[in-house]
Amino acid sequence: MKKLTLWELIYAFDMALACAISYLVTTELLGGLIGRDDTLLGGMWAVVATVFVFRETREGSLAAGISRLAATYVSFVLCFIYIALFPVNAPGIGLVILVGAIVMMLAGRPEDIVTTGITTTVVLVVAALDPKHALAQPSLRLLDTIVGIGVGMLLKWVASYAVARFGIVPDAGKATGSNAAKQVGA
Repeated sequence: MKKLTLWELIYAFDMALACAISYLVTTELLGGLIGRDDTLLGGMWAVVATVFVFRETREGSLAAGISRLAATYVSFVLCFIYIALFPVNAPGIGLVILVGAIVMMLAGRPEDIVTTGITTTVVLVVAALDPKHALAQPSLRLLDTIVGIGVGMLLKWVASYAVARFGIVPDAGKATGSNAAKQVGA
């Protein structure tokens, strides 16, 4: 069985802390403004965005954050327009996913089609669960995503910088050097 490096333990702890903070910020931010179900969904969606941006390097995290934000923004616009005009149903979900895929291809971001489709599906299904508040869903999920990306990026970058300053890992985020090579439990 592999022994974990100090960097790997710090990474795991940092991600867990960032997820907990994202959840708390989102649920506290939305807590008094919307219903409990939307608040909990917002917390979950913020955590998903936080996990999404945790990558091996700061550059990888930045690229993932941009990717997630682009996909979520396209989904936000398309879902908002669709929900404003039509009730949510299976053909509508398929149509919005189709348009989202085409938009991402035209934007030169084919790698973001999957994330756009997942986000669109979540937004539209949640809107279908509560048609009375359906039009709020795109904006709420965009807000959740922004919080999750922001908290995730901040904590990832701070931890990466801090451990690099202490010689645990170099700036690129690779676990090399005498301190990082030490195995935990060895």
